Amino acid sequence: MIEVSGLRKAFGEHTVLDGINLTVPHGTVFSLLGANGAGKTTTVKILSTLLGANAGEARVAGHDLARDPDAVRAAIGVTGQFSAVDNLLTGAENLTLMADLHHLPRAQGRRRAADLLDQFDLADTGKKPVSTYSGGMRRRLDLAMTLVGSPQLIFLDEPTTGLDPRSRRNMWQIIRDLVSGGVTIFLTTQYLEEADELADRIAVLDQGRIVAEGTPDELKRRIPGGHVRLRFAEPQSLDAAMAVLGQASRETDTLALRVPSDGSLRALKDLIGHLDDRAIEVDELSVHTPDLDDVFLALTTVSSKAR
Repeated sequence: MIEVSGLRKAFGEHTVLDGINLTVPHGTVFSLLGANGAGKTTTVKILSTLLGANAGEARVAGHDLARDPDAVRAAIGVTGQFSAVDNLLTGAENLTLMADLHHLPRAQGRRRAADLLDQFDLADTGKKPVSTYSGGMRRRLDLAMTLVGSPQLIFLDEPTTGLDPRSRRNMWQIIRDLVSGGVTIFLTTQYLEEADELADRIAVLDQGRIVAEGTPDELKRRIPGGHVRLRFAEPQSLDAAMAVLGQASRETDTLALRVPSDGSLRALKDLIGHLDDRAIEVDELSVHTPDLDDVFLALTTVSSKAR
């Protein structure tokens, strides 16, 4: 759905994007992570035709970004960091306005607005002014407005900023439903839990460069500190396991061992096999891997100069 090669952008002498490469498959959630000012929003603006690049090539929904921007715009939707709804209009009026802007026939536009109000659980409040909506309702309406034109690809720039935990999780479910229906999502977020929960693949952007890319689990395994914690019912079992495993760290008070591990299935099978071969009974096993917070802190600089 997105193919980017060598994308560059500078403002004067300040380089914001320094030759980034990205590939986003159809029907997936791709998340771009980075510190404030790392270049995430600039990337979204370029790929959504709102800003020109200085160099590089990009294809969005099969269309060349530079040669056919109109076709790109027809295939995408953009939900920015800040809600684009009109407070003076009702929810239904906001949606019908978008339908008019997409040049949908009047009857079709009204049906589309009604369907989206139902889909986003806003039917009961569709005739109320948006000024009376909660933050979560406004964000749902904002995304519904993006869907009026039935985009193949949606850019979501910080979609849950300012939402309470329940509203955030409701938005996550809406995103999952969109992807299951074949829509591709390009997500930028500062909530690492959100990226972990939603993204099929993640790219980490730092000072204008992609410094890492992979699935959430692949990125976590790149960071040292993962381990398997084994707890035993008897000191004798602890001693026997310590003799077998060697590199483990001992927690005598709790009859436990911490064994360095990347948490992969192969590593777990090898570990359990060593214990089974010597008939060592384990009372409890738990896997501890670095989270995306650890990945983010390890791969990004303290302060990014990009914007």
